[in-house]
Amino acid sequence: MDLVFSVGILVLILGTPYSSAFGKGESNVKTSVFLSPKFELGPGSVSNKYDYDIDFPRGHIALKSFDAEVVDEAGKPVPLYETYLHHWVVARYYERKYMTTHTSNDGHRILEDSDFIMVRNSGTCQRNILPQYFGLGSETRRTATAVPDPYGIVVGDPAEIPEGHEEKWMVNIHAIDTRGVVDKMGCTECRCELYNVTKDEYGEPLRSDYKGGLHCCYDQTQCKLREGFEGPKRGLYLRYTVKWVDWNDLIVPVKIYILDVTDTFKISDDSRGMIPEHHCRIEYEVESCSTGQNYVNGCLDVKKTSLPMQKGGYVIYGVAHQHSGGTGSTLYGQDGRVICSSIPSYGNGNEVGNEADYIVGMSTCYPRPGSIKIIDGETITLESNYNNSRGHTGVMGLFYLLVAEQLPHQHFTLSSRSSFFMNINNVFD
Repeated sequence: MDLVFSVGILVLILGTPYSSAFGKGESNVKTSVFLSPKFELGPGSVSNKYDYDIDFPRGHIALKSFDAEVVDEAGKPVPLYETYLHHWVVARYYERKYMTTHTSNDGHRILEDSDFIMVRNSGTCQRNILPQYFGLGSETRRTATAVPDPYGIVVGDPAEIPEGHEEKWMVNIHAIDTRGVVDKMGCTECRCELYNVTKDEYGEPLRSDYKGGLHCCYDQTQCKLREGFEGPKRGLYLRYTVKWVDWNDLIVPVKIYILDVTDTFKISDDSRGMIPEHHCRIEYEVESCSTGQNYVNGCLDVKKTSLPMQKGGYVIYGVAHQHSGGTGSTLYGQDGRVICSSIPSYGNGNEVGNEADYIVGMSTCYPRPGSIKIIDGETITLESNYNNSRGHTGVMGLFYLLVAEQLPHQHFTLSSRSSFFMNINNVFD
């Protein structure tokens, strides 16, 4: 009798949706809201700070979402036409215990010792290029980041943290104040002529053909203001909301892949065999088509790259990151099928989250579980499209993917079922 009853309970649970059967629905999701260290901006100025050991949930957990926006000292959201959020990224690292994270004179948390290990995502770019776990830009307020049940981004696993180290998080916030500038779009695209910059932040001369991008709008640079314009300096924060659940064996882990359309992939041959080499440049220039060319479909710049995915899996979530002028990005499988297409939304008003002519959101992909799979070794193609009726500098064509190597029914293995069966039998002994 007990055996029949236990089997009935097991069948009932296996046939019940995850959130109902195991109590891992919304009621178990924890939420915390944090503020980054303060950064200050005056009209036309740039802040591009790196802050280490930021406030973040600790322990062995599964992250469910990460949302962020820029607010002032009163907690009021700041519109993009005043402070343009070029990008924010959040990265994970291991630091030796008992190391001190120092606070600089301007209140930012810095590492004075380089003895830490960056824990990068599973993406293909070289070294520590694009290593972040989360990151968006002007689209941050209206872009979904939720990881659906029963999946999660698993962090804080004690078995993965090197002995003598602890897990910490850092944030990079790149913001540009455009109050009073002569050319808002030019300032947000970091056109070098508007910043009067000829050298990068390390003092190295810029290429003669470099018109604009990250190398011209680094921390403490200044974009050109209208003559006579004056305005106050103000303190700002990145307010970020993290949702997570405590780790349990029923969570299906996902891996984060960040792909870059500027990646020029090649295979090199050395004594170790065939070695894949990636060169992600992060940004690129879109030249204007308004110089007499005749385009059948109008002025559209199409950039593509093809990359092999050494390890595949089931696509759980996808979203692109583009700058103003972007018209959408698509990821294709080797057979030409669409894996995910992400389209920008442009604002048409003055209110926060709907600022006219700015990208205020990106559409996301949540495929039906099991419907989109990238096979091991498959070559995928990333395409990024920009309207180039005018030229654009420093644009990006990134794509974020969450990939699960197993579906829930595969993750809940026979051994797990056996363990559960034994435990539930004990309950009814």
